[in-house]
Amino acid sequence: MSPSPENTETATLDIEGMTCASCAAAVEKSLSRAPGVQSALVNFATEKATVQYRPGQASPATLKEAVVNAGYGVAERAPDTSAADRQAEIDRQKALAYAKLKRRFWVAVGLAAVIMPLSMLMLWPAAMARVNMQWLNYGLLLLTLPVLLYSGREFYSSAWNGFRHRSANMDTLIAVGTGAAFLYSLAATVAPGFFVRHGLLPEVYYDTTATIIALILLGKVLELRAKTQTSAAIRSLMSLQAKTARLVRPGGQEVDVPIEQVQLGDVVLVRPGEKVATDGVVTDGQSAVDEAMLTGESLPVAKKAGDAVFGATLNKTGAFRFRVTKVGADTMLARIVKLVEDAQGSRAPIQRLADKVSAIFVPTVVVIAILTFVLWFDLAPVSTRLPLALTNFVAVLIIACPCALGLATPTAIMVSTGKGAEYGVLIRNAEALEKAHQVNTVLLDKTGTITRGEPAVTDFLPAPGHEAAPLLQLAAALERQSEHPLAEAVVRYADAQAAPALPAADFRAIEGKGAAATVDGRAVLIGNQRLLRDESVALSADLLQQAEQLLAQAKTVLYVAVAGQAVAVIGVADVVRETSKAAIQQLQALGIEVVMMTGDNARTAATVAAQVGIGRYFAEVLPGDKAAKVKELQAEGRTVAMVGDGINDAPALAQADIGLAMGGGTDVAMEAADITLMRSDLQGVVTAIALSRQTIRTIRQNLFFAFVYNTLGIPIAAGLLYPFFGWLLSPMLAAGAMALSSVSVLTNSLRLRSFSAKQ
Repeated sequence: MSPSPENTETATLDIEGMTCASCAAAVEKSLSRAPGVQSALVNFATEKATVQYRPGQASPATLKEAVVNAGYGVAERAPDTSAADRQAEIDRQKALAYAKLKRRFWVAVGLAAVIMPLSMLMLWPAAMARVNMQWLNYGLLLLTLPVLLYSGREFYSSAWNGFRHRSANMDTLIAVGTGAAFLYSLAATVAPGFFVRHGLLPEVYYDTTATIIALILLGKVLELRAKTQTSAAIRSLMSLQAKTARLVRPGGQEVDVPIEQVQLGDVVLVRPGEKVATDGVVTDGQSAVDEAMLTGESLPVAKKAGDAVFGATLNKTGAFRFRVTKVGADTMLARIVKLVEDAQGSRAPIQRLADKVSAIFVPTVVVIAILTFVLWFDLAPVSTRLPLALTNFVAVLIIACPCALGLATPTAIMVSTGKGAEYGVLIRNAEALEKAHQVNTVLLDKTGTITRGEPAVTDFLPAPGHEAAPLLQLAAALERQSEHPLAEAVVRYADAQAAPALPAADFRAIEGKGAAATVDGRAVLIGNQRLLRDESVALSADLLQQAEQLLAQAKTVLYVAVAGQAVAVIGVADVVRETSKAAIQQLQALGIEVVMMTGDNARTAATVAAQVGIGRYFAEVLPGDKAAKVKELQAEGRTVAMVGDGINDAPALAQADIGLAMGGGTDVAMEAADITLMRSDLQGVVTAIALSRQTIRTIRQNLFFAFVYNTLGIPIAAGLLYPFFGWLLSPMLAAGAMALSSVSVLTNSLRLRSFSAKQ
């Protein structure tokens, strides 16, 4: 029986020395075999291993030992450093590695540019007559040695390291291929007579060795540069963090301190144009804050006392103070970065086939290369059999790099999860991203998802002969004394109408009916029809007709009476969000059926469904029955995405094939969801599904290209098409094609950076 998640811990290791997907497979295999390890996942694109283990049987030290035993290293990271500092250190090390790689590349290019034309002298008999070929070969040998020992050194050291640990990777193929060409050339240089005596041509392949290394290094330079771009989104998020905060001391003194010194409960002053230092709650002042980096929403959000603010957002207008509620890893920005990091390091189901192929790819290619050598050595004419056999042997080894397979999925995942974060769509893992493209039914909880989730006044209708403005003043004065949600809706409406505030006295709440007070010397009542009946207040025919019309629209009706006379009716409803209808239409345009679910009665459900263009809905659904409705749709063979925002939505979010939590909802709903929408806007659902579809399309293109490349490339390199395309046997062409394959996959993945949420 496997242990519960509570009995395991998760470690993330930064792996050093991986050069291809086969390396990742070797590290993963070694970690999986370590005692106490529940699961291990190694991502070649991010160069990270995520390991779940039993604390009593394994530890970070034993995990590191397993990686070392596989022939690779683990980068040391200080445990108390921030995500931004860790990323900065990683970026610094990658920059150094990139600079070193470019130096190795330019040395190889410079020497290959000399070796190549000198080698071509052998093609012209007139030139050969004037040149001492033996001394030319020695000269080529001296020029090739720096390419081998400096530019290509890491290929050979990595291959030797893999050999010592009984594993093989891309470097094994390169080292064996170029090494064989070099050793053959070395023998032909120092002992040409031996070849002549045995009827063989003492040809040299120094140009092949140098050019292959140069081309492979070119591919690695381009690959490393492209891989750096795939994580640009997460670096951009980290760079948004404020560096300092202006603390307000108890005596009113203001002092700037590094962000690391800010503590819970501190009061921070934010002036116009400054970044909010960390998460907190506004204590005084008001402003508009640009939260686009969190939500993707371009319009600033108004902030006043009691409102939450988030670190790294930008204060636009007024100044305000806030009390710190979260610091460090608990802030919203840190949580987003962690979520994106976890998603980028996860594995999509579509990647499994590529991983299985990569794990056995290198040994298989070595066998094919040996068979190629044997067949050509046996079938070719005696004088050319060894050069032809060697050429094909090297070409097979070089062209068969599994890098494209290893990069096809994770690079697309990295770019798309980062792109999603830019739009306020936080994807928990690669599996959720892949599943989202299969969704054909979206189930929307009404309250807080389609609607705003709070009552709002939609109609204020005075009786004939009365003016609305003075009656609204009286109603708002009474409701300011109440804490009922309907009363708050009336107050918000009055404030929006700029109605002057009046004092109220003798306030009393009447349970289940309404409230009463004295305002401006007059007795005011607000409540339902039962309240008016109990207080012997008669309703005119006009007010009754207006009330019936509001009720027909599934609105809650409040009646206003002044001095014993009914003077107005108020219509209150949970209003539909401005963007809901357009987003639902976009989902339907994608071929997705949209279904609504609500606890309201059928009349209210039908009204809201008609407003937003939904044809199917579930009404009067109890909170505990929401998950059952998801199952009902799944039983119809549908792939269901559930969208909700409340605590009672969590079981349904977990039951659905994909759960999407609105960012304005609770942490419980966000924890149960596969995708979190930072903005309370259904447009995020459209973005998530459209992004998933484009990502899976890109991954399939990558995998198709990688599989086709290797499926066609190896037979061609082995010489199966020699009678027709003999020129394709060149190991240098194989090296160029190999480098192109990885770069092409990366470039295709980077096209996802142009994804737009405006579908």
